[in-house]
Amino acid sequence: MLRRNQFHCSLVNLSSLRHHHHHHLTAADHTTTHNTLTPVNPSHLLRVCTILYQQQDSPESRLHTSLSRCDFQLTHEFFLQICNKFPCSWKPVYRFHNFSQTQSFNHTPITLNKMLDVVGKARNIDLFWDLIKEIGHRRLVTDRTCTIALKTLASAREMKKCVEFFHILNGVGYGYSLGTFNKVIDALCGDKLAEEAKYIVLKMKDWVKPDGFTYKCLIRGFCDVGDLVEASKIWNLMADEGFEVEIDGVEKMMDTLFKLNRFNEAMTLFQSIRLNRIDNLGLSTYKLVIGWMCKKGQLGQAREVFDEMLERGIQPDSITLASLIYCFLSKARVREAYKIAEGIEKPDMSIYHGLIKGLLRLKRANEATNVFREMIRRGCEPTMHTYVMLLQGHLGKRGRKGDDPLINFDTIFVGGLVKAGKSLEATKYVERVMNRGVEVPRFDYNRFLHYYSNEEGVVMFEVMSKKLREVVVTYNGSVKWENMVQTKIRELEVKENEKSTSGRRIRSISKMTESKAPEEDEPNKAISTKRLTRHRSNQFRGGLVPENT
Repeated sequence: MLRRNQFHCSLVNLSSLRHHHHHHLTAADHTTTHNTLTPVNPSHLLRVCTILYQQQDSPESRLHTSLSRCDFQLTHEFFLQICNKFPCSWKPVYRFHNFSQTQSFNHTPITLNKMLDVVGKARNIDLFWDLIKEIGHRRLVTDRTCTIALKTLASAREMKKCVEFFHILNGVGYGYSLGTFNKVIDALCGDKLAEEAKYIVLKMKDWVKPDGFTYKCLIRGFCDVGDLVEASKIWNLMADEGFEVEIDGVEKMMDTLFKLNRFNEAMTLFQSIRLNRIDNLGLSTYKLVIGWMCKKGQLGQAREVFDEMLERGIQPDSITLASLIYCFLSKARVREAYKIAEGIEKPDMSIYHGLIKGLLRLKRANEATNVFREMIRRGCEPTMHTYVMLLQGHLGKRGRKGDDPLINFDTIFVGGLVKAGKSLEATKYVERVMNRGVEVPRFDYNRFLHYYSNEEGVVMFEVMSKKLREVVVTYNGSVKWENMVQTKIRELEVKENEKSTSGRRIRSISKMTESKAPEEDEPNKAISTKRLTRHRSNQFRGGLVPENT
């Protein structure tokens, strides 16, 4: 797919590529009026916004008369607040702009860009195009103006206007700037508008000659949308013009090949880099390859690449070591995984997560709990992800549907949604739980943490993590443990009664565990519970919580 001879091309100096980005459109800097920020009166802002909303279709004279009667101070901050109140409605903002032109108010690039962004989001392309020309004639164009203009026009598929925009800038005295052009292309590719960016690059080739950074942005953009055919065409075009793909572009291409399950092609590209440009390989490339090899279960190749990295004097980071640890554990090579972990002086969260996840995959919940205790002892605070893995590893599906509210993920999740003001989402979630014909989604701890990113959420999460920690750490021969055993046996009773007549034996065992022992015989009760646990362990699903360690 990719030509191999491009690796013999001369390497473009990164500093020479970035030299073009030091040129900025500074014509607006001389006309910018620097006003001191004055606080906006909320009552005045509300009054003006109400008039703009209620009279947005009124005649111009009537609207201006109503606004003039309001005793407010028109500042740049006030204008920005008006735009924030109508983020996607162009008419109130534009009509307030017309009113501001009748007052002693001079726009700055910030206020014009804000208004331009609102009109662009409203998709009023005709007005948007007129505003671009007005800003150009005022000579208040900045790089931000170009980015807003091209993103809006490209997303609306106004490709001819995208090309004409650069000619308008040249007509008002800004010229064809490679630095501004590259920033625009980078922004378009970042918004997954790679096809539109490629069109602009090809049409503007006679006026703005693309450089290595331009092609790298296009490769990254096509990789982000999963179009490897176009990315390969840009790669080969770049090589034909004498540029060499930088190592971050190579990593992006390899990562996309891995994600699309084209493992052999990704490894072929990696081998080509190793043969021709091994001096350019760093930690990021090795980490990418080792991580994907471990995900695919190719431990031998991952270890070979890891040894090569060490021979070249590149020290691995914790993420790379965590990937190797998990891969060793997934292959049941526990001793080698522990050997790697013990060689780390200061293990972080990724190392402990790799150990816990691998041990739980081997159904070694007891060892995973010991790793969790060691993590706490060393001062590494667990996250919600840690508790999710441990509870699901110990209880299986019951980790999400248990009776204990402390370890019931549905209770925590729904309660968290309601507390965060997401009652509608909580209602939908409960409806899906009640509808037995629909699979309930997995516990989304990332969304849970996102909702609790404020100060109140920090306090709540500390309380919840303390409760979860107590549940996980103190799962010894306690009352909670006995209740959980009894609950599991009751489940077995119901299921086996429906299938066969062997439920009598289970009921007798259940009655034995539910019978209350004398208070003075408490140690014997704990011992009998342990024996019963060992006897029934092969019938429990999802693995048992470990005994006393």
